[in-house]
Amino acid sequence: MLQITGVSRRFGEVTALSEVSLDIRQGEFFALLGPSGCGKTTLLRILAGFESPDSGAVTLDGADLLSLPAHRRPINLMFQSYALFPHMTVAKNVAYGLEREKLPRAEIRERVEEVLAKVGLAEMAGRRPQQLSGGQRQRVALARAIVKRPRLLLLDEPLSALDKKVRAEMQLELKRLQHEVGITFVVVTHDQEEAMSLADRIAVFSAGRVEQVDEPVTLYERPRTPFVAGFVGASNLFEGAAHDGGLDGGALGVLPGTGDLPEGTPALLSVRPERIRLEDFGVPDEESLEEPAEPAEEPAKPAEEPAEPAGESPEGSVEPAEESAESAEPAAESAESAGKSAEPEAESPREEAVSEETESAEEAVSEETAERADEPQDAAGSSEGSGDAAEGSEGGSGDDPGEAPDRAKDSGAPEGRGVLRGKVADVSFYGGVSHISVVVPGRPAPVLVAAQGATRVRTGSAVALHWAADDGVLVPQ
Repeated sequence: MLQITGVSRRFGEVTALSEVSLDIRQGEFFALLGPSGCGKTTLLRILAGFESPDSGAVTLDGADLLSLPAHRRPINLMFQSYALFPHMTVAKNVAYGLEREKLPRAEIRERVEEVLAKVGLAEMAGRRPQQLSGGQRQRVALARAIVKRPRLLLLDEPLSALDKKVRAEMQLELKRLQHEVGITFVVVTHDQEEAMSLADRIAVFSAGRVEQVDEPVTLYERPRTPFVAGFVGASNLFEGAAHDGGLDGGALGVLPGTGDLPEGTPALLSVRPERIRLEDFGVPDEESLEEPAEPAEEPAKPAEEPAEPAGESPEGSVEPAEESAESAEPAAESAESAGKSAEPEAESPREEAVSEETESAEEAVSEETAERADEPQDAAGSSEGSGDAAEGSEGGSGDDPGEAPDRAKDSGAPEGRGVLRGKVADVSFYGGVSHISVVVPGRPAPVLVAAQGATRVRTGSAVALHWAADDGVLVPQ
């Protein structure tokens, strides 16, 4: 229906539009999306006839549109400020354009009543703009624009003056009206959410150029340029080079993704927050990371003077080793049977030495057992998940980033999925979605994860991040 070919417009040294080409179809709701100053409003004014391009062509159904003056074009523009006449009633504001065309009064009245019924303002036809709410004034401006039945309706930031609730209602209203009247709508907006909810297709602008034109879902899930990946919704962008099966992220290892870039090409990997799966190992127990506690009762220390060897007699004569070994058993049994009985009989020097040696051995075993009990779970060789939790915690605290891909192999992640280790830095909840920021060693910016509903993940938790190869998109830098 509307063909825009190579349109450029400059204002002095500033290039507002540079070789813009678009094809807008009959009955389509088309959005021009981009930040302020990207040229989208300039293009809208060229279509309406308020600006002339320096070069390029615009045709409507094959006929040259640029050769027609603004009031002769089958196009209507709904201004951002609505531009209603304050001294006229709602019905008079809507009828103004028809009266300028000098149509019969009966036809004007019929068309005004019809369009006011469509926008839900039939009972307010006699009110003035100052007696209406913001949403109602927006409907009056919309009714005035569509009552002339244009082939193309241009809307410049039509919902920017409305609050969040009214804006959401009017988005549905605009979509419904567009289907009912069958007019092609072209809307200019910098609100990604608004464009995604309204448009059948979206053209993303940046610095006077068209970055990408696609349907909302395709635009969101398969961005073709770094600007689109960063501007249309939140996205995690990893820098590196194209690699077989994904992106070579340097210290982060090979991250899974899809794309047709030659291997080694500088690229970005775009992963949407809701595509990332989070495996939570919980907040590490700080006490388990401390030094093992000392036993409650400190065992008796051996005398400073070394005990006489078991094989020596009190007089210093050396006895045979066999006799010493044989005498150790009855001595140990004697010490054990004695237990804690009151006032035991005096022991011989040889029995004292054997007893002290036995107590030292038991003490060593007792200390070793106590140390194992106080050690962290991962060091004690507990379950694999517990060991991973401790490692994930250390990774978020400054582990060597290059070890992240190796540690990922032990996480139990499904084969063919990417894994990063990190620690949760922040958790927030709004719009029915939990937004989780994860600090990953080797990456300057946190990784964003979105989970539907409330999450039990806490700040400080050690986590692993997973995503499938199809959920990562390679974008050339």
